[in-house]
Amino acid sequence: MAELATIARPYAEALFKASADKGADLGSTVAWVEELAAIAADPQLRQLADNPNVSKTQVFDLIAGVAKSALPEAARNFLRVVLENGRLDALPEAAAQFRSLVNSKSGSSDAVVFSAFPIADAALAELGASLEKRFGRKLNLTVKPDDSLIGGVRVVVGDEVLDTSVKARLEQMKAALIA
Repeated sequence: MAELATIARPYAEALFKASADKGADLGSTVAWVEELAAIAADPQLRQLADNPNVSKTQVFDLIAGVAKSALPEAARNFLRVVLENGRLDALPEAAAQFRSLVNSKSGSSDAVVFSAFPIADAALAELGASLEKRFGRKLNLTVKPDDSLIGGVRVVVGDEVLDTSVKARLEQMKAALIA
C-alpha cells in the first residue's frame, strides 16, 4: 500500500487550491481541518469506519456531530470526499500537509516549545520574539510540558532543535567530564 504521505498529498493540495481560489480564511480552514484530523485519528472511530455494516453517511454524521462547532460547507464537502474515497486514515497526514502549505505561503513555521514548567503569556510572547529573530521567520508556537527537562526549554522548528534546558547542559557537562 502506498505511504500515507503520498495518499494525503492530493487532498491537502486540492484543499489548499480550493481555499486560495475562493479567498477563504486559511487560518479558519486550518482550524477545521485539524479538528477533523484529530477526530479521524481516534482509534475507535477508525474501527467503526472500517466496519462494513456502517455506512459512510453514518460515519460522516458521527464526525460532524462530534465536531466542536458546526462545520462550514467546505469542511462538509472535504469530509465527504475523504470518506467516499475510503481515505479517513490519511486525514491527519492531509491536515499536516495542508498546514505546511499554509505556512509556506505565509512564510512562517510551526514551533514546539517543550518546557518543564508552564510559561506565562507575557514570557511566551517575549520568547516567541527572540525565537523569531533566531530562526529568521515567523513562528506559530505550541507549548508542551516535558518534566524530564528539569528547567529551561527545548524548541523544535521543523528539523532544527534549540535546546537550552538544564538537562541538555548537564549532558554537555557529563560528556566534557568523561572526555
